[in-house]
Amino acid sequence: MGNWFINEGPSVFVILVWLAINAYLFVNAFLIYNDGIRYHYSRLIYGEALAWARAPAACLNFNCMLILLPVCRNLLSFLRGSSVCCGRNLRRQLDRNLTFHKMVAWMIALHTTIHTAAHLFNVERCVDARVEANGTIQAALSDLEDNDKGETYLNFVRSTIPNPIGGLNVAFTFLAGLTGVVITLALILIITSSTETIRRSYFEVFWFTHHLFIVFFIGLVIHGVGRIVRGQTDESLSVHNITLCSNFTLWGRNSTCPNPQFAGNAPVTWKWVLGPMILYVLERLLRFWRSNQKVVVTKVVTHPFKTYEIQMKKKGFKMEVGQYIFVQCPAVSHLEWHPFTLTSAPEEDHFSIHIRIVGDWTEGLFKACGCDKTEFQEAWKLPKIAVDGPFGTASEDVFSYEVAVLVGAGIGVTPFASILKSVWYKYCNNADTLRLKKIYFYWLCRDTQAFEWFADLLQSVETQLQERNHADFLSYNIYLTGWDESQATHFTVHHDQEKDVITGLKQKTLYGRPNWENEFKNIASTHPSSRVGVFLCGPENLATTLSKQSISNSSADPRGVHFIFNKENF
Repeated sequence: MGNWFINEGPSVFVILVWLAINAYLFVNAFLIYNDGIRYHYSRLIYGEALAWARAPAACLNFNCMLILLPVCRNLLSFLRGSSVCCGRNLRRQLDRNLTFHKMVAWMIALHTTIHTAAHLFNVERCVDARVEANGTIQAALSDLEDNDKGETYLNFVRSTIPNPIGGLNVAFTFLAGLTGVVITLALILIITSSTETIRRSYFEVFWFTHHLFIVFFIGLVIHGVGRIVRGQTDESLSVHNITLCSNFTLWGRNSTCPNPQFAGNAPVTWKWVLGPMILYVLERLLRFWRSNQKVVVTKVVTHPFKTYEIQMKKKGFKMEVGQYIFVQCPAVSHLEWHPFTLTSAPEEDHFSIHIRIVGDWTEGLFKACGCDKTEFQEAWKLPKIAVDGPFGTASEDVFSYEVAVLVGAGIGVTPFASILKSVWYKYCNNADTLRLKKIYFYWLCRDTQAFEWFADLLQSVETQLQERNHADFLSYNIYLTGWDESQATHFTVHHDQEKDVITGLKQKTLYGRPNWENEFKNIASTHPSSRVGVFLCGPENLATTLSKQSISNSSADPRGVHFIFNKENF
């Protein structure tokens, strides 16, 4: 239970606070419009749908204020890098920014659905009030007009509609109705294009439709300018008592029951979203300025398994281990930016990324760099590349633990390339300054070719540590998950050789998938009083497994071993 709180407690606390604020805003607004005296006459026309429309609107303001903050990457990176205002636990919450962004988006979708459905009923009720027979209070309220006698209207449907079946059409003659349709359509496109399938298979569709958030926020800000939801004014309430003036036929005939006066609510959405919108605009301006700084491509290296490496230099570029950048290549697309983990170490005089061909954009960049040609490519022929970043990730904290467990799946090994390189450089200089005393590295791949581009780095680190008598600092396990034991028969014949026949490393390649429960138990028994940082760059199902193992294999004793789970998110 103790380690569950360490791993999940802060996140659960944040979510509970967020849900509690949503619940408070919803209930508070609902009670105001459902029971408040100011909206007594409004309820006679709108009915119960009035409160059901206004309560989610209050929550929409709050969530639309939050939705942009998790994607202000420079702000998050600044907070992450500030040890004064951001401790390790808070940094771990910042690493879950995209998860929170998605949760807020679904909350916006929920409240938009309730808000829209309720207003459809409201429009029908307003239209019906216009065709009510004379002698009803709904008709009397709908007949109130703005005129020189001091009357103010309540029903926003200002004229009698002979065909009530077409009454819904009246909503589209108002600014609120038009912007509501635009907002809803934009939200539907944004959410549907954000599914895992669309993002992985049609990234361009996701990227372009996601920028409809600009249309969404513009429509959101002006949505309430028309003030169509109206309530009785404070001045009117002081002279028009709804109890004494329940007989509407007496209205306006004497001073005791003057006609009730109504006014619309002033738009407040802009007050909620203005701050985050300014922050986001500043964020984009900063990213635009940084992305226009000159980047020199110094080398492009092709690796097996459809992987290539781009080495670059940029004036003033500073990075930490495990960080990532956004890359744009105008020769491929003027609009698309794609995130890639840095595979170089902060100690190197360049920064690099490894890219695996998985779509049109990565293949286009592969060809633009001349990687599909056999002849040597001159540096001046290489395409122009724009870089935005670097941005912080969970892997930055690896050196703040005494023991680290690094798990990479496929190309997800890239952040750990930066870490292992940095470890190598730090050991070359002064190993005694490192707080990190032990690394357990696990690499899971489906294909033998996937090992080739990373094997050289592992061999270099392995040799360097052996020469300095620190061979036990790094324990690594490489798993070939696409094969089973029967397929590996040919290679097991050579198992007794000094080096592995697949990777060339002393550590033999294993087949199948790790038994994570055994791995965690062995680590726990070896380091009984340590805080172990578990870092993953890989799929969600593996993240779920490692998170559960981190919790179940931690000690209930605060002085015992505790596994702290961290996952890369882009």
